[in-house]
Amino acid sequence: MLEGVDVDKEGFLRKLADWTPEIAEQLAYAEGIELSDAHWEVIHLLRDYYQQYDASPAMRPLVKYCVLKLGPEKGKSIYLLGLFPGSPAKLGSKIAGLPKPENCL
Repeated sequence: MLEGVDVDKEGFLRKLADWTPEIAEQLAYAEGIELSDAHWEVIHLLRDYYQQYDASPAMRPLVKYCVLKLGPEKGKSIYLLGLFPGSPAKLGSKIAGLPKPENCL
């Protein structure tokens, strides 16, 4: 999938430092997602969250952080599901090059 980049069996980067926007595009493509400005906004937010808390957010903290940083319209589960189907916290974290959130299956 990603040449020269070490990922685990679920496709998460093993090293945070390996992440680049180009890697994000490849990870998203592998998930069938074409990244838009809205995706990038959440990806950068996820990376900011990780820098601040040294952890990838689960869904509830992600929604709360989105409300805080992006406003109530974007701080909704349904909005995030539209961008990152299935599990927005897990899929968004993967594309953002972050570790899998601890309580995501």
